[in-house]
Amino acid sequence: MPNRNSFVSFLFLLGLWGAAQPASAQLLVPHTVQLDQTKLERQGLSLAQEAAQLAQFQQYELALPRARLATQLAPKSPEIWSLLGGLYLQTNDLDNGITALKKAQTLDQKNPAVLFALGSAYFQKNSYTTAIDYLKSGLKIKPNVPGALFDLGNAYFMLRQFPEALAQYEKAVAQDKAFWPAINNIGLIKYESGDVDEAIRRWRAAVAIDAKAAEPQLAMAVALYAKGDREQGLTLGEAAIQIDSRYSDLKFLKENLWGNRLLADTKKFLEIPRIQATIAQSQQRGVTQQQSPPQ
Repeated sequence: MPNRNSFVSFLFLLGLWGAAQPASAQLLVPHTVQLDQTKLERQGLSLAQEAAQLAQFQQYELALPRARLATQLAPKSPEIWSLLGGLYLQTNDLDNGITALKKAQTLDQKNPAVLFALGSAYFQKNSYTTAIDYLKSGLKIKPNVPGALFDLGNAYFMLRQFPEALAQYEKAVAQDKAFWPAINNIGLIKYESGDVDEAIRRWRAAVAIDAKAAEPQLAMAVALYAKGDREQGLTLGEAAIQIDSRYSDLKFLKENLWGNRLLADTKKFLEIPRIQATIAQSQQRGVTQQQSPPQ
């Protein structure tokens, strides 16, 4: 239950706090304010809808207070608690996100979306075994969800359980042929296992799906260059860095699950003068864009 001050805020918001307060000399007669729970819940739902709309435009700081208030107005709504948990995750407040999502879970234990979100939250906390448990629980209720299968594969990947990771990525692609992130990660595993040709084939397939996908394009560039196809490798590498210069950062690549073998080859690739020049140009272009006044 919210505290008294919170309820006063709710009453002001709902227009239910309008009676004049008694003078100090008057006898204060205890009474109970009768709240219309249905009206409160309706107001909570309205606020939650506003929060969801703001979240669609990535206005998370504006959405959060609305969602928090909505959970107090409609504390038995698992959907609103789930929304609040998701907003906390979007702002990297993992602990509050997990608390809200677990509240949603207690209200609706069979909601796979909540279990998937908890899996994602624990993955971000590097608690990969716990993440796997939640993701598998969600998939038991709603199997064959590509995003959840992909997240499960990533959790196995981080535990170095590559056969299990590969199986989940393959399942994700079987459900969605255009799900290139899973195809890309299959390539990462293949490269680390020494199957370079298969890795290149997978990355080529990912780029065919999305020509603006910088990650598989750079990975393929590195692999081709290492195999001796230097001109094609350099051309692809330049294009990838121009699309997204973050992929010229080895730390960023490691965070995106690139393995030691591919990182070692990428380090050599990024040190090539032609690639260094491309990185400098891309970074300078980014600085210029940040400094340009809005139109």
